[in-house]
Amino acid sequence: MRPRAPAVGADIEGTLIRRDDPGYEDARTGAVWNEVTPPRCPELIVRAATEADVVHAVTWARAQGLRVAMRSGGHNWSGSPLRDGGLLLDLSGLRQCGITPARGTDPATATVGPAVTGQDLVAALTPHGLAFPVGHCPTVAVGGFLLSGGLGWNSRAWGASCADVREIRAVTADGRTVTCSDTEHPDLFWAARGAGPGFCAAVTGFRLALHPHPASVLTTALTFPLADVRQVTEWAEPLARRLPPYVETAFVLAASGPPATSAPRGPRITVAATAFAATEHEARQALEPFADCPFGECAVTRQLPTPVSFAALHEGAAAIWPPAHRYAADTLWSPESHATQLTRIADAVAHAPSGKSLVLSPVQPVSQEPALLRNMAFAPLGASYLVCYAVWDDPAGDQDNARWLRDAMAAADPRGEGRHYIAETDLEADPARARRSYAPATWDRLQEIKAQWDPENLFHSYLAP
Repeated sequence: MRPRAPAVGADIEGTLIRRDDPGYEDARTGAVWNEVTPPRCPELIVRAATEADVVHAVTWARAQGLRVAMRSGGHNWSGSPLRDGGLLLDLSGLRQCGITPARGTDPATATVGPAVTGQDLVAALTPHGLAFPVGHCPTVAVGGFLLSGGLGWNSRAWGASCADVREIRAVTADGRTVTCSDTEHPDLFWAARGAGPGFCAAVTGFRLALHPHPASVLTTALTFPLADVRQVTEWAEPLARRLPPYVETAFVLAASGPPATSAPRGPRITVAATAFAATEHEARQALEPFADCPFGECAVTRQLPTPVSFAALHEGAAAIWPPAHRYAADTLWSPESHATQLTRIADAVAHAPSGKSLVLSPVQPVSQEPALLRNMAFAPLGASYLVCYAVWDDPAGDQDNARWLRDAMAAADPRGEGRHYIAETDLEADPARARRSYAPATWDRLQEIKAQWDPENLFHSYLAP
Protein backbone atom coordinates (compact mmCIF):
# COMPACT_ATOMS: atom_id res chain seq x y z
CA MET A 1 0.00 0.00 0.00
CA ARG A 2 1.25 3.49 -0.86
CA PRO A 3 2.40 5.37 2.29
CA ARG A 4 0.02 8.12 3.26
CA ALA A 5 1.38 11.64 3.00
CA PRO A 6 1.63 13.68 6.17
CA ALA A 7 -1.23 16.06 6.82
CA VAL A 8 -0.94 19.52 5.32
CA GLY A 9 -1.99 20.93 8.64
CA ALA A 10 -4.98 21.84 10.74
CA ASP A 11 -4.93 25.40 9.36
CA ILE A 12 -6.54 24.38 6.07
CA GLU A 13 -10.19 25.47 5.92
CA GLY A 14 -10.77 23.76 2.59
CA THR A 15 -10.51 20.10 1.69
CA LEU A 16 -7.49 17.80 1.50
CA ILE A 17 -7.84 14.63 -0.58
CA ARG A 18 -5.07 12.05 -0.71
CA ARG A 19 -4.64 9.62 -3.53
CA ASP A 20 -5.93 6.70 -1.45
CA ASP A 21 -8.93 8.59 -0.06
CA PRO A 22 -12.52 7.97 -1.14
CA GLY A 23 -13.55 10.64 -3.62
CA TYR A 24 -10.04 11.06 -5.02
CA GLU A 25 -10.93 9.91 -8.53
CA ASP A 26 -13.96 12.21 -8.68
CA ALA A 27 -11.77 15.11 -7.57
CA ARG A 28 -9.10 14.22 -10.12
CA THR A 29 -11.48 13.95 -13.07
CA GLY A 30 -13.42 16.98 -11.84
CA ALA A 31 -10.28 19.08 -12.16
CA VAL A 32 -10.70 18.96 -15.95
CA TRP A 33 -13.83 20.31 -17.65
CA ASN A 34 -13.04 18.17 -20.69
CA GLU A 35 -14.42 14.63 -20.48
CA VAL A 36 -11.06 13.38 -21.75
CA THR A 37 -9.16 13.05 -18.46
CA PRO A 38 -5.39 12.59 -18.81
CA PRO A 39 -3.99 9.53 -16.96
CA ARG A 40 -1.87 11.73 -14.69
CA CYS A 41 -2.35 11.49 -10.93
CA PRO A 42 -1.29 14.00 -8.27
CA GLU A 43 -0.55 12.59 -4.83
CA LEU A 44 -2.77 15.13 -3.08
CA ILE A 45 -5.47 17.58 -4.03
CA VAL A 46 -6.06 20.65 -1.87
CA ARG A 47 -9.30 22.53 -2.50
CA ALA A 48 -8.53 25.94 -1.10
CA ALA A 49 -11.32 27.83 0.62
CA THR A 50 -9.30 30.97 1.36
CA GLU A 51 -6.13 32.73 0.34
CA ALA A 52 -4.61 31.54 3.61
CA ASP A 53 -5.23 27.95 2.46
CA VAL A 54 -3.15 28.68 -0.62
CA VAL A 55 -0.29 29.98 1.53
CA HIS A 56 -0.40 26.91 3.78
CA ALA A 57 -0.55 24.49 0.84
CA VAL A 58 2.34 26.12 -1.02
CA THR A 59 4.49 26.34 2.10
CA TRP A 60 3.78 22.73 3.02
CA ALA A 61 4.44 21.43 -0.49
CA ARG A 62 7.78 23.20 -0.57
CA ALA A 63 8.77 21.70 2.78
CA GLN A 64 7.79 18.23 1.56
CA GLY A 65 9.59 18.56 -1.75
CA LEU A 66 6.34 18.29 -3.73
CA ARG A 67 5.75 20.24 -6.93
CA VAL A 68 2.54 22.24 -7.29
CA ALA A 69 0.06 22.48 -10.16
CA MET A 70 -3.05 24.70 -10.13
CA ARG A 71 -6.51 24.89 -11.63
CA SER A 72 -9.21 27.57 -11.52
CA GLY A 73 -11.99 26.24 -13.74
CA GLY A 74 -10.36 23.31 -15.50
CA HIS A 75 -11.01 24.48 -19.09
CA ASN A 76 -7.46 23.86 -20.28
CA TRP A 77 -8.02 21.33 -23.09
CA SER A 78 -4.68 19.58 -22.48
CA GLY A 79 -5.47 19.06 -18.80
CA SER A 80 -2.39 20.96 -17.63
CA PRO A 81 -3.46 20.99 -13.96
CA LEU A 82 -3.15 17.20 -13.76
CA ARG A 83 0.48 16.18 -13.20
CA ASP A 84 1.90 12.97 -11.82
CA GLY A 85 2.93 13.17 -8.18
CA GLY A 86 3.00 16.40 -6.24
CA LEU A 87 0.08 18.54 -5.16
CA LEU A 88 -2.84 19.85 -7.19
CA LEU A 89 -3.93 23.19 -5.75
CA ASP A 90 -7.59 23.57 -6.68
CA LEU A 91 -8.59 27.24 -6.58
CA SER A 92 -12.18 26.66 -7.71
CA GLY A 93 -13.51 27.76 -4.32
CA LEU A 94 -12.07 31.28 -4.66
CA ARG A 95 -15.11 32.92 -6.26
CA GLN A 96 -15.27 36.29 -4.54
CA CYS A 97 -16.53 39.14 -6.72
CA GLY A 98 -16.83 42.76 -5.58
CA ILE A 99 -17.47 45.93 -7.60
CA THR A 100 -16.09 49.39 -6.82
CA PRO A 101 -17.93 52.26 -8.60
CA ALA A 102 -16.06 54.76 -10.75
CA ARG A 103 -14.54 57.72 -8.88
CA GLY A 104 -13.59 60.83 -10.83
CA THR A 105 -11.33 59.78 -13.68
CA ASP A 106 -10.78 56.32 -12.21
CA PRO A 107 -12.89 53.63 -13.90
CA ALA A 108 -15.11 51.22 -12.05
CA THR A 109 -13.25 48.10 -11.00
CA ALA A 110 -14.05 44.56 -9.96
CA THR A 111 -12.06 42.45 -7.51
CA VAL A 112 -12.50 38.81 -8.41
CA GLY A 113 -11.20 35.43 -7.40
CA PRO A 114 -9.61 33.13 -10.00
CA ALA A 115 -12.63 30.81 -10.13
CA VAL A 116 -15.16 33.49 -11.11
CA THR A 117 -16.48 32.50 -14.53
CA GLY A 118 -17.40 34.68 -17.47
CA GLN A 119 -21.09 34.12 -16.84
CA ASP A 120 -20.61 35.00 -13.15
CA LEU A 121 -18.95 38.27 -14.11
CA VAL A 122 -21.59 39.15 -16.71
CA ALA A 123 -24.35 38.55 -14.14
CA ALA A 124 -22.57 40.78 -11.60
CA LEU A 125 -21.71 43.63 -13.98
CA THR A 126 -24.77 43.97 -16.21
CA PRO A 127 -27.10 45.41 -13.52
CA HIS A 128 -24.52 48.16 -12.94
CA GLY A 129 -24.27 49.03 -16.64
CA LEU A 130 -20.72 47.65 -16.77
CA ALA A 131 -18.90 45.10 -18.91
CA PHE A 132 -15.62 43.24 -19.29
CA PRO A 133 -14.15 41.27 -22.23
CA VAL A 134 -15.01 37.89 -20.71
CA GLY A 135 -14.23 34.62 -22.45
CA HIS A 136 -16.59 33.44 -25.17
CA CYS A 137 -17.46 30.22 -23.37
CA PRO A 138 -19.54 31.04 -20.24
CA THR A 139 -17.93 28.53 -17.88
CA VAL A 140 -14.32 29.62 -18.45
CA ALA A 141 -12.88 30.87 -15.14
CA VAL A 142 -10.98 34.14 -15.18
CA GLY A 143 -7.86 32.65 -13.56
CA GLY A 144 -6.41 30.70 -16.47
CA PHE A 145 -8.13 32.96 -19.00
CA LEU A 146 -6.46 36.18 -17.79
CA LEU A 147 -3.10 34.55 -17.10
CA SER A 148 -3.04 33.46 -20.75
CA GLY A 149 -3.87 36.93 -22.09
CA GLY A 150 -7.56 36.52 -22.81
CA LEU A 151 -9.23 36.75 -26.24
CA GLY A 152 -12.68 37.77 -25.04
CA TRP A 153 -15.84 39.37 -26.38
CA ASN A 154 -15.11 42.73 -28.02
CA SER A 155 -11.34 42.34 -27.61
CA ARG A 156 -10.83 43.98 -31.00
CA ALA A 157 -11.95 47.23 -29.35
CA TRP A 158 -11.12 46.69 -25.68
CA GLY A 159 -7.87 44.79 -26.17
CA ALA A 160 -6.72 41.52 -24.70
CA SER A 161 -8.63 40.89 -21.49
CA CYS A 162 -5.41 41.03 -19.45
CA ALA A 163 -4.98 44.66 -20.57
CA ASP A 164 -7.71 45.47 -18.04
CA VAL A 165 -5.95 43.68 -15.18
CA ARG A 166 -4.78 46.45 -12.88
CA GLU A 167 -3.45 44.34 -10.04
CA ILE A 168 -3.07 40.75 -8.92
CA ARG A 169 -2.57 39.07 -5.59
CA ALA A 170 -0.33 36.03 -5.70
CA VAL A 171 1.30 33.49 -3.41
CA THR A 172 4.92 32.99 -4.39
CA ALA A 173 7.06 29.87 -4.14
CA ASP A 174 8.51 31.02 -0.79
CA GLY A 175 5.01 31.35 0.70
CA ARG A 176 4.74 35.14 0.55
CA THR A 177 1.55 36.90 -0.49
CA VAL A 178 2.37 39.79 -2.81
CA THR A 179 0.43 42.44 -4.66
CA CYS A 180 1.66 43.01 -8.21
CA SER A 181 0.96 45.92 -10.55
CA ASP A 182 2.74 48.28 -12.92
CA THR A 183 4.60 49.68 -9.92
CA GLU A 184 4.78 46.76 -7.46
CA HIS A 185 6.75 43.71 -8.57
CA PRO A 186 6.29 44.79 -12.21
CA ASP A 187 8.20 41.81 -13.59
CA LEU A 188 5.79 39.31 -12.01
CA PHE A 189 2.87 41.48 -13.10
CA TRP A 190 4.15 41.46 -16.71
CA ALA A 191 4.39 37.65 -16.64
CA ALA A 192 0.93 37.31 -15.09
CA ARG A 193 -0.53 38.93 -18.20
CA GLY A 194 0.23 36.17 -20.69
CA ALA A 195 2.35 33.41 -19.14
CA GLY A 196 -0.65 31.09 -18.89
CA PRO A 197 -0.20 27.65 -17.29
CA GLY A 198 3.53 28.28 -16.90
CA PHE A 199 3.07 31.21 -14.50
CA CYS A 200 5.38 30.90 -11.52
CA ALA A 201 3.02 31.80 -8.64
CA ALA A 202 -0.52 31.05 -7.44
CA VAL A 203 -2.86 33.95 -8.23
CA THR A 204 -5.60 34.38 -5.63
CA GLY A 205 -7.25 37.55 -6.94
CA PHE A 206 -7.44 40.08 -9.75
CA ARG A 207 -8.46 43.74 -9.77
CA LEU A 208 -10.04 44.54 -13.13
CA ALA A 209 -10.81 47.84 -14.83
CA LEU A 210 -14.32 47.76 -16.27
CA HIS A 211 -16.02 49.27 -19.32
CA PRO A 212 -19.39 50.95 -19.74
CA HIS A 213 -21.83 48.37 -21.02
CA PRO A 214 -22.43 48.89 -24.77
CA ALA A 215 -25.84 50.46 -25.26
CA SER A 216 -26.53 48.22 -28.24
CA VAL A 217 -25.24 44.74 -29.04
CA LEU A 218 -26.40 43.34 -32.39
CA THR A 219 -25.36 40.15 -34.15
CA THR A 220 -25.75 38.95 -37.72
CA ALA A 221 -24.63 35.84 -39.60
CA LEU A 222 -24.47 34.28 -43.07
CA THR A 223 -23.95 30.54 -43.55
CA PHE A 224 -22.75 28.91 -46.78
CA PRO A 225 -21.73 25.42 -47.91
CA LEU A 226 -18.13 24.81 -46.90
CA ALA A 227 -17.24 24.34 -50.58
CA ASP A 228 -17.57 28.15 -50.86
CA VAL A 229 -14.83 28.74 -48.28
CA ARG A 230 -12.46 30.67 -50.54
CA GLN A 231 -15.15 32.90 -52.00
CA VAL A 232 -16.58 33.65 -48.56
CA THR A 233 -13.26 34.39 -46.89
CA GLU A 234 -11.91 36.52 -49.75
CA TRP A 235 -15.05 38.67 -49.52
CA ALA A 236 -15.49 38.83 -45.75
CA GLU A 237 -11.91 39.15 -44.45
CA PRO A 238 -11.08 42.55 -46.04
CA LEU A 239 -14.57 43.74 -45.16
CA ALA A 240 -14.11 42.78 -41.50
CA ARG A 241 -10.78 44.61 -41.32
CA ARG A 242 -12.42 47.84 -42.54
CA LEU A 243 -15.19 47.79 -39.96
CA PRO A 244 -15.06 49.80 -36.72
CA PRO A 245 -13.09 48.08 -33.94
CA TYR A 246 -16.26 47.46 -31.97
CA VAL A 247 -17.38 44.91 -34.58
CA GLU A 248 -16.18 41.36 -33.90
CA THR A 249 -16.19 39.14 -36.98
CA ALA A 250 -15.43 35.44 -37.03
CA PHE A 251 -15.51 32.53 -39.44
CA VAL A 252 -16.83 29.22 -38.14
CA LEU A 253 -16.15 26.08 -40.18
CA ALA A 254 -18.48 23.32 -39.02
CA ALA A 255 -18.11 19.66 -39.89
CA SER A 256 -21.87 19.24 -40.22
CA GLY A 257 -24.78 21.62 -40.70
CA PRO A 258 -28.51 20.87 -40.80
CA PRO A 259 -30.33 20.62 -44.13
CA ALA A 260 -31.88 23.79 -45.53
CA THR A 261 -34.14 24.71 -48.42
CA SER A 262 -31.16 25.44 -50.65
CA ALA A 263 -28.71 22.76 -49.48
CA PRO A 264 -28.66 19.26 -47.97
CA ARG A 265 -27.02 18.49 -44.64
CA GLY A 266 -23.29 19.01 -44.87
CA PRO A 267 -20.24 21.00 -43.79
CA ARG A 268 -20.69 24.76 -43.49
CA ILE A 269 -18.85 28.05 -43.21
CA THR A 270 -20.51 30.83 -41.24
CA VAL A 271 -19.53 34.49 -41.14
CA ALA A 272 -20.79 35.91 -37.84
CA ALA A 273 -20.45 39.56 -36.83
CA THR A 274 -21.36 41.22 -33.54
CA ALA A 275 -21.38 44.98 -32.98
CA PHE A 276 -20.86 46.36 -29.46
CA ALA A 277 -21.91 49.95 -30.12
CA ALA A 278 -22.85 53.13 -28.29
CA THR A 279 -26.21 53.34 -30.10
CA GLU A 280 -28.43 50.97 -32.04
CA HIS A 281 -28.04 53.19 -35.11
CA GLU A 282 -24.26 52.79 -34.96
CA ALA A 283 -24.57 49.04 -34.52
CA ARG A 284 -26.92 48.62 -37.48
CA GLN A 285 -24.84 50.91 -39.67
CA ALA A 286 -21.68 48.95 -38.86
CA LEU A 287 -23.33 45.65 -39.83
CA GLU A 288 -24.92 46.94 -43.06
CA PRO A 289 -22.11 45.65 -45.34
CA PHE A 290 -23.02 42.06 -44.46
CA ALA A 291 -26.44 42.62 -46.06
CA ASP A 292 -24.73 43.48 -49.34
CA CYS A 293 -22.88 40.20 -49.89
CA PRO A 294 -22.49 39.92 -53.69
CA PHE A 295 -23.35 36.23 -53.58
CA GLY A 296 -25.81 36.37 -50.69
CA GLU A 297 -28.34 34.36 -52.68
CA CYS A 298 -26.03 31.34 -52.19
CA ALA A 299 -26.40 31.50 -48.40
CA VAL A 300 -27.88 28.44 -46.74
CA THR A 301 -29.18 30.58 -43.87
CA ARG A 302 -29.10 34.28 -43.03
CA GLN A 303 -29.61 35.89 -39.63
CA LEU A 304 -30.57 39.54 -39.85
CA PRO A 305 -29.07 41.91 -37.25
CA THR A 306 -30.63 40.91 -33.96
CA PRO A 307 -30.28 42.46 -30.49
CA VAL A 308 -28.47 40.22 -28.01
CA SER A 309 -27.07 40.40 -24.50
CA PHE A 310 -23.74 39.11 -23.24
CA ALA A 311 -25.70 36.35 -21.51
CA ALA A 312 -27.32 35.40 -24.83
CA LEU A 313 -23.92 35.36 -26.54
CA HIS A 314 -22.76 32.98 -23.83
CA GLU A 315 -25.79 30.75 -24.42
CA GLY A 316 -24.88 30.50 -28.10
CA ALA A 317 -21.28 29.62 -27.25
CA ALA A 318 -22.41 26.98 -24.77
CA ALA A 319 -24.26 25.24 -27.60
CA ILE A 320 -21.03 25.10 -29.64
CA TRP A 321 -18.89 23.88 -26.72
CA PRO A 322 -21.35 21.80 -24.67
CA PRO A 323 -20.40 20.22 -21.34
CA ALA A 324 -20.08 16.46 -20.91
CA HIS A 325 -18.18 16.12 -24.20
CA ARG A 326 -14.68 15.09 -25.17
CA TYR A 327 -12.38 17.74 -26.61
CA ALA A 328 -9.01 18.27 -28.19
CA ALA A 329 -7.92 21.68 -29.45
CA ASP A 330 -5.04 23.51 -31.06
CA THR A 331 -4.32 27.06 -32.19
CA LEU A 332 -2.43 28.76 -34.99
CA TRP A 333 -1.21 32.30 -35.53
CA SER A 334 -0.03 32.69 -39.11
CA PRO A 335 1.39 35.46 -41.32
CA GLU A 336 -0.94 34.24 -44.08
CA SER A 337 -4.51 35.31 -44.75
CA HIS A 338 -7.67 33.71 -43.40
CA ALA A 339 -8.55 32.76 -46.98
CA THR A 340 -5.30 30.78 -47.29
CA GLN A 341 -5.52 29.12 -43.88
CA LEU A 342 -9.19 28.23 -43.98
CA THR A 343 -9.04 26.93 -47.55
CA ARG A 344 -6.21 24.63 -46.47
CA ILE A 345 -8.07 23.22 -43.50
CA ALA A 346 -11.55 23.04 -45.06
CA ASP A 347 -11.16 19.55 -46.50
CA ALA A 348 -10.09 18.23 -43.10
CA VAL A 349 -13.18 19.81 -41.51
CA ALA A 350 -15.44 18.28 -44.16
CA HIS A 351 -14.06 14.82 -43.33
CA ALA A 352 -13.92 15.11 -39.53
CA PRO A 353 -14.83 11.88 -37.73
CA SER A 354 -17.26 13.86 -35.54
CA GLY A 355 -19.91 16.16 -36.93
CA LYS A 356 -19.55 18.35 -33.84
CA SER A 357 -15.96 19.39 -34.63
CA LEU A 358 -15.27 22.90 -35.86
CA VAL A 359 -12.73 25.62 -36.60
CA LEU A 360 -13.16 29.11 -35.15
CA SER A 361 -11.23 31.89 -36.89
CA PRO A 362 -11.86 35.47 -35.68
CA VAL A 363 -10.61 38.31 -37.87
CA GLN A 364 -8.32 40.55 -35.81
CA PRO A 365 -9.29 38.82 -32.56
CA VAL A 366 -7.52 41.43 -30.44
CA SER A 367 -6.68 45.13 -30.67
CA GLN A 368 -3.27 45.93 -32.13
CA GLU A 369 -3.12 49.33 -30.41
CA PRO A 370 0.28 49.59 -28.70
CA ALA A 371 -1.27 51.07 -25.55
CA LEU A 372 -3.45 47.97 -25.17
CA LEU A 373 -0.49 45.61 -25.57
CA ARG A 374 1.76 47.41 -23.10
CA ASN A 375 3.52 45.62 -20.26
CA MET A 376 2.32 42.07 -20.90
CA ALA A 377 3.76 38.75 -21.97
CA PHE A 378 0.81 38.20 -24.30
CA ALA A 379 1.05 39.37 -27.91
CA PRO A 380 -0.77 38.51 -31.15
CA LEU A 381 1.71 36.58 -33.26
CA GLY A 382 0.25 36.60 -36.77
CA ALA A 383 -2.05 38.20 -39.33
CA SER A 384 -4.59 35.38 -39.05
CA TYR A 385 -5.66 33.19 -36.18
CA LEU A 386 -7.64 29.98 -35.86
CA VAL A 387 -8.58 27.42 -33.23
CA CYS A 388 -9.41 23.88 -34.31
CA TYR A 389 -11.66 21.88 -31.97
CA ALA A 390 -12.27 18.16 -32.12
CA VAL A 391 -15.57 17.61 -30.27
CA TRP A 392 -17.06 14.15 -29.70
CA ASP A 393 -18.85 12.15 -27.01
CA ASP A 394 -17.92 8.48 -27.47
CA PRO A 395 -14.69 7.33 -25.75
CA ALA A 396 -14.24 4.83 -28.60
CA GLY A 397 -13.52 7.82 -30.84
CA ASP A 398 -10.63 9.18 -28.80
CA GLN A 399 -7.84 8.01 -31.07
CA ASP A 400 -9.53 8.97 -34.33
CA ASN A 401 -10.44 12.46 -33.16
CA ALA A 402 -7.03 13.17 -31.63
CA ARG A 403 -5.36 12.07 -34.86
CA TRP A 404 -7.78 14.16 -36.91
CA LEU A 405 -6.91 17.30 -34.93
CA ARG A 406 -3.19 16.95 -35.54
CA ASP A 407 -3.68 16.13 -39.21
CA ALA A 408 -5.96 19.15 -39.63
CA MET A 409 -3.44 21.47 -38.00
CA ALA A 410 -0.67 20.07 -40.18
CA ALA A 411 -2.80 20.88 -43.21
CA ALA A 412 -3.23 24.48 -42.03
CA ASP A 413 0.48 24.89 -41.24
CA PRO A 414 2.30 22.58 -43.69
CA ARG A 415 5.75 24.05 -43.00
CA GLY A 416 5.30 24.05 -39.23
CA GLU A 417 6.24 27.72 -39.00
CA GLY A 418 3.14 29.06 -37.27
CA ARG A 419 2.84 30.35 -33.73
CA HIS A 420 0.30 29.44 -31.09
CA TYR A 421 -1.89 30.88 -28.32
CA ILE A 422 -0.92 29.33 -25.00
CA ALA A 423 -4.48 29.17 -23.60
CA GLU A 424 -5.81 26.58 -26.05
CA THR A 425 -2.87 25.06 -27.85
CA ASP A 426 -2.14 21.33 -27.94
CA LEU A 427 0.77 21.42 -25.49
CA GLU A 428 1.56 17.75 -26.01
CA ALA A 429 1.87 18.05 -29.79
CA ASP A 430 5.61 18.74 -29.64
CA PRO A 431 8.20 19.88 -27.08
CA ALA A 432 8.45 23.35 -28.62
CA ARG A 433 4.73 24.10 -28.51
CA ALA A 434 4.87 26.30 -25.39
CA ARG A 435 7.98 28.15 -26.57
CA ARG A 436 6.38 28.81 -29.94
CA SER A 437 3.48 30.52 -28.19
CA TYR A 438 5.73 33.53 -27.53
CA ALA A 439 8.13 35.80 -29.32
CA PRO A 440 11.73 34.66 -28.61
CA ALA A 441 12.55 37.64 -26.37
CA THR A 442 9.33 37.15 -24.42
CA TRP A 443 10.09 33.46 -23.87
CA ASP A 444 13.58 34.30 -22.61
CA ARG A 445 12.21 36.88 -20.19
CA LEU A 446 9.62 34.42 -18.87
CA GLN A 447 12.40 31.95 -18.10
CA GLU A 448 14.38 34.65 -16.29
CA ILE A 449 11.38 35.61 -14.15
CA LYS A 450 10.67 31.97 -13.37
CA ALA A 451 14.29 31.51 -12.24
CA GLN A 452 14.07 34.59 -10.02
CA TRP A 453 10.70 33.91 -8.37
CA ASP A 454 10.72 30.10 -8.36
CA PRO A 455 14.37 29.02 -8.36
CA GLU A 456 13.56 25.55 -6.99
CA ASN A 457 10.90 24.98 -9.67
CA LEU A 458 8.15 24.43 -7.11
CA PHE A 459 5.39 25.33 -9.56
CA HIS A 460 5.01 23.12 -12.59
CA SER A 461 5.92 24.85 -15.83
CA TYR A 462 4.36 24.16 -19.22
CA LEU A 463 3.04 20.71 -20.01
CA ALA A 464 5.08 18.92 -22.67
CA PRO A 465 4.95 15.54 -24.45
